Amino acid sequence: MSTESVEPGHGHSPAAWTAVIIMLVAVLIGTVAFCLETVAWLVWVSVVIFLLGLVVGWVMKRIGYGVGGSKYTPKGH
Repeated sequence: MSTESVEPGHGHSPAAWTAVIIMLVAVLIGTVAFCLETVAWLVWVSVVIFLLGLVVGWVMKRIGYGVGGSKYTPKGH
């Protein structure tokens, strides 16, 4: 067995953080809109924002800001 350990990254990258923050904001907006019941269209806007978060994370990963990307260097603990 080797004592060498490879850090998997666990998604600690600008792409992952950006995607998660956008999706959390979308869930917050959707939850408030759902509770208000008078702005049902805002629930659907939050769904679009959530999907936009997925796309932004994927694009950022493709341009190098994901784990193992050319523009991302992990920081030690």
